Amino acid sequence: VGVASVAPLERSAYLREWLASGRAGRMDYLGRNGALREDPGELLAGAQSVIVVALNYHQSAPARPDDEPRGRVAMYAWGRDYHRLMKKRLWKLVDGLREVVDEAFEARVCVDTAPIVERELAARAGIGWIGKNTMVLNREQGSYFFLGEVFTTLALAADEPVTDHCGSCTRCLDACPTDAFPAAYEMDASRCISYLTIELREAIGEEFKPLMGDWVLGCDVCQEVCPYNREAPATIDSALKAREPAPWPRLSELRNWTESEYAERLRGSAMKRAKLDMFHRNAEIAAVNQE
Repeated sequence: VGVASVAPLERSAYLREWLASGRAGRMDYLGRNGALREDPGELLAGAQSVIVVALNYHQSAPARPDDEPRGRVAMYAWGRDYHRLMKKRLWKLVDGLREVVDEAFEARVCVDTAPIVERELAARAGIGWIGKNTMVLNREQGSYFFLGEVFTTLALAADEPVTDHCGSCTRCLDACPTDAFPAAYEMDASRCISYLTIELREAIGEEFKPLMGDWVLGCDVCQEVCPYNREAPATIDSALKAREPAPWPRLSELRNWTESEYAERLRGSAMKRAKLDMFHRNAEIAAVNQE
């Protein structure tokens, strides 16, 4: 947990340039509410501080069950949907603050869906630094964690940002299967496997298909090779532990899911960010790559 001011982002110009370059792909929603993304204090009238939290979801992958063709799911989606989980806990945090703080205050809770640049706020709050793979890295916790925020009218003492510790390492840049990093600290999201499998609603470009391997939802390659994840602690949160169909869904199952099967199998899962036809598409690509 860390605390940051709600002042306008220092890198607003970079955000505008990144959007103008087309690196957001078809994620048009990232171009909306631009003024709010650049000035997060506008999210809550009278906001003075933002409490940023990180929730660890790191865990060891269960062994691949058999030789049957299977896809891979990024670790963030192995357990229960983190949006609901974190929002409930953040509101409990707000309730706890109301019990110990004498003055009345307003609060707004955010987890991944509000038009704010969470990574910038996390770096400002000292949660970690934004690494060469554009993810927030922490020396002790690695990068397998969710971010959530409480915007509040309370004037809280801000924490100090931490130093960048990526050094000369380029493992994440070198390992990316689709060359989604045009330079260190820059991502072309339109080339990222996570974008292709989760956000892109249309056909995936032929040049990317053989590079996607067996990923059917998300990708963890740039995290898997990061030295700070080697010794990262495992989550103790049972709600985030892997449950079927993650992390190794059968491709024969995904390719033939009906609407009702999709809804039933993914009830309460963040995997539902990808629609049924996208799973059909992704599973087909993964199947071809394993032939």
